[in-house]
Amino acid sequence: MDPQTFRVLIVGAGSAGLEAAFRLQRIAADRVETAILAPDEHFATHAMAVLVPFAAGEVPHEPLARMVLEAGARLHRGRMASVDTDAHQVLTAEGEAIDYDALLIAVGAVQRSPTGHALAFGGPGTEERMHGLVQDLEAGYVRRIAFVVPTGATWPVPLYELALMTADRAYEMGQDPELTLVTAEESPLGLFGPEASGTLAARLAKSGIALHAGVDAQVPTAGVVELHPSGERISVDRVVTLPILDGPAPTGLPHDARGFLPVDPHGRVQGARDVYAAGDATHHPIKQGGLASQQADAAAEAIAAQAGVAIEPEPYAAMLQGVLLTERAATYLRRETSGAVPHQAVWWPPTKIAGRELSHHLGSVSRHTAAAESEGVEIHQPVATDG
Repeated sequence: MDPQTFRVLIVGAGSAGLEAAFRLQRIAADRVETAILAPDEHFATHAMAVLVPFAAGEVPHEPLARMVLEAGARLHRGRMASVDTDAHQVLTAEGEAIDYDALLIAVGAVQRSPTGHALAFGGPGTEERMHGLVQDLEAGYVRRIAFVVPTGATWPVPLYELALMTADRAYEMGQDPELTLVTAEESPLGLFGPEASGTLAARLAKSGIALHAGVDAQVPTAGVVELHPSGERISVDRVVTLPILDGPAPTGLPHDARGFLPVDPHGRVQGARDVYAAGDATHHPIKQGGLASQQADAAAEAIAAQAGVAIEPEPYAAMLQGVLLTERAATYLRRETSGAVPHQAVWWPPTKIAGRELSHHLGSVSRHTAAAESEGVEIHQPVATDG
């Protein structure tokens, strides 16, 4: 290795880690040597998992080694055990010590179920469990389902997708179940602004899904959803919810009480020299692949500047973009300052992860989605930067 080459180590190979690697390749390929530490064999677009229970799609898997090679990086198989910031080393669970000049933590968050009496969609094996629920619905064994967005959920879109697809499947099968969506949000997907939220509320009503918004829902026992502060209780056959995320609390790095890494607008971890972080491991409250990619871009530019690249790094300024995906349609959502309403995807290619670099290395949302009718784009008020 050229002794003048700046060594960048990225820990984690999700959307944030790969986006940062591709961004560094574009702006600093001749100044940095990038390595990625991750245990994975594949990069998976887990946002597509909502289609799997309905046999309407699959989770795309891209070979990680190929993607890392495309990014001009070197892959280390393994997991991070701790960080020695004084020695500028990452120690792996396998006993390897990897040196770095700049370190980017992109390991994601830790999932936990908010209750033991519900299916928390998104964890291992939950696609199959949700598929079983759909089969029970089709056969008429399940009549009442509650979809509960828990207090503290950071990205509620998947639950709306599941609820809408469940309603569509019930209609196709001639079933008339009682479907309820309960959310701690003041309005459904209110993070995208009032117009988008109102449109979604109307869509839920048209699909026969009862909505309870602005409530703290508890599931004290199987088959019961309790709404607070009213104390109203809803009896159901099944409850579907989302995991709550905790921070990874990396050994050797400063983190808050929940384990998340505090970062500045350039991704620098506060109190840890030459350490950066992006994505779900950070303290930013909204955990979503597109925002993680934007954070990764900001961190990569700051790292490039530290390596001597003549660049003025742009700070992270959140632009919230997403896709509400169902079997037959993909509704593209965006929240920013513009008031225009285009009728196509607002980034290209239209993947579930709106990464400036990463999206060009992934396929479209899927063949299914590419053929689906686009229902339009909602563009609303600016989302505040969550840092």
